[in-house]
Amino acid sequence: MGRKGKESRKRLFEAAANEFAIRGFHDTKVSTIVKRAGLTQPSFYLYFSSKDAIFEELIADFHTHLRELITSFRLENGVKRKDVSKRVLAAVETVFQFLAANPDLTRIGFFLNPEAKQMKRDVTLALKENLEAEQRLGYFRSELEMETVAECLIGMIIHLTDLYLLPGIKDPANLSAEVVDLLIHGMLPNQSIPGQASETE
Repeated sequence: MGRKGKESRKRLFEAAANEFAIRGFHDTKVSTIVKRAGLTQPSFYLYFSSKDAIFEELIADFHTHLRELITSFRLENGVKRKDVSKRVLAAVETVFQFLAANPDLTRIGFFLNPEAKQMKRDVTLALKENLEAEQRLGYFRSELEMETVAECLIGMIIHLTDLYLLPGIKDPANLSAEVVDLLIHGMLPNQSIPGQASETE
């Protein structure tokens, strides 16, 4: 495929993503996609066999990028304890930045995808593998069930994306700071709890 062909395909891809995100799958028409892209209907079928095909490719593209992002964040051996929370914060913020930069793909992947439940499960398992490897290196408490932690984190990201990120109420930096502060430091005040010995005792 030449440069012109790649550009035409990209325009169709972006126009379709926006149409699906706004109108949903059933109310989106190929004729509207090509009009938005400034191309003809025959040109659409040079690159995509059907409306279903481009919709499925959008979902696969979102899924692949998100999974690759999560897999890339695994902490290696030798990270200083004081830097662990900074690395976790950077990872969560990068995920929110990806979702914010691709709002149409995010709406399709998380909320319009008929296989969204399975996709979320796959991404959760990828995160679980990361967390368990990091747990074995001693970065997190050994008694934690990391599948539950992964489910909680992915659930928080999806819900906060829908509630705050996509509407533009909060940005990636604010959301990631709130999520990581909760996960790393918990809800209790930073002081000894009555009736319990302090960690230094």
